[in-house]
Amino acid sequence: MKGIILAGGNGTRLRPVTHVTNKHLLPVYDRPMIYFPLETMIACGFKDILIVSGKEHAGHFLNLLGSGKSFGVRLSYEVQEEAGGIAQALALGESFADEGSVAVHLGDNIFEHTKQLVSGVARFQRDERGAMIFVKEVPDPERFGVAEVDGERVVRIVEKPKKPVSNLCVTGFYIYDANVFSIIQKLKPSGRGELEITDVNNSYIERGTMQFEKVDGEWTDAGTFDSLLRASNLIAKKVRKE
Repeated sequence: MKGIILAGGNGTRLRPVTHVTNKHLLPVYDRPMIYFPLETMIACGFKDILIVSGKEHAGHFLNLLGSGKSFGVRLSYEVQEEAGGIAQALALGESFADEGSVAVHLGDNIFEHTKQLVSGVARFQRDERGAMIFVKEVPDPERFGVAEVDGERVVRIVEKPKKPVSNLCVTGFYIYDANVFSIIQKLKPSGRGELEITDVNNSYIERGTMQFEKVDGEWTDAGTFDSLLRASNLIAKKVRKE
């Protein structure tokens, strides 16, 4: 299994600072944002990692991270020509995956703990079939994709529901078998003109091959000014404890 970090998009909610750099290169307390998904991937045991970024700042990632040698991993890079959704960005990793399974980490997601991610990756690797999502209980599920579960089964995922059926937010860490790329090829753009990762996940749910893990500790994305500040405060608190 290989790892893919998705660090594309236009970062419109962080304008004007993203006029001059990629969102995932902005500082989260003491490190560039991209360091956190990279560190999580390393904690999960991945040694071969692809970073997908937009074309405007692709060279900045290479300047910052290089070959990955200083992190003890091998990094590859792919350019997303235009923002077309998470699923479209993931599709760029098909040749990198080499007909194998992939773990996918959204570049603006930050997890306080990696224990459940590590154990989830290990559980999935036992047979590498289907997909796995990682969910977190949140007070404002209407802002996210929300998972409805029944025991150990995921019933469905609803994107930004007005009346959430649960408080389980789908975080930005996913695992997929090799079928994910054929699923993406069959997707139709959503109302906002993008290929949605929720549609990918619901396809696996319909097949009865979706698993899930609950995440402990703090979790946040960092795609808005408020959430970026929350992420910085989270990391500052963690660093000071250490």
